[in-house]
Amino acid sequence: MRLAQGNDNAAAAAIRRVVGETTERLKRARLLPAYVEIMPTLGDPQEARSACRELEVISAAYQSGMLGAIAAHARGAVDLTEDDARAALVALRHAWQVWQELEVPYEAARVRVLLGLACRALGDDDTAALELQAARDVFAHLGAAPDLARVDSLTRRASSIDAHGLTPRELQVLRLVAAGETNKAIATELVLSERTVDRHVSNIFAKLGVSSRAAATAYAYKHQLV
Repeated sequence: MRLAQGNDNAAAAAIRRVVGETTERLKRARLLPAYVEIMPTLGDPQEARSACRELEVISAAYQSGMLGAIAAHARGAVDLTEDDARAALVALRHAWQVWQELEVPYEAARVRVLLGLACRALGDDDTAALELQAARDVFAHLGAAPDLARVDSLTRRASSIDAHGLTPRELQVLRLVAAGETNKAIATELVLSERTVDRHVSNIFAKLGVSSRAAATAYAYKHQLV
């Protein structure tokens, strides 16, 4: 609830306290997904990754389909946060399939939101729109107002920006390039590896049809991307 209200620090403090006080594995498995969701908002993807690994260990120990879906959902969310959309798709599709088989529509819809974001990050806007609309339909049917509002916000954001084929992360990187930041500085600011930033810069050059940072900067200013 605190996260939905935008109070990230309070949400992080609360989940850290509760997880720290909980030792029973199945109880931790119920708490760790929230931990995975909250930590990246504070720029701490490593804590989210650690929680994800623990979920996978618990899931393997109990061999539960439900725990497997929870762990796969968490894995996909972390991969997406770390800009590995292809890996995210594999984990998220597995999670969605299990939730479908278990007939848990709300969790399946939450996974479809992330599937939509992963597809969007890979430039597949048509599939992204289909996934987000499918999730929206379920949320509307279930009366899940906060989730419905989030999907509507994601949809509006996508339609209001002509990013010239760039993903949201690539647009972030382009703006920092235009501000004169080095790849190393961009990696530090966005909590990414330099290798990931190098890949983003190469993708940006290819999509914009430019061959230098100066040309990319000029393009960004000309087309009001900064």
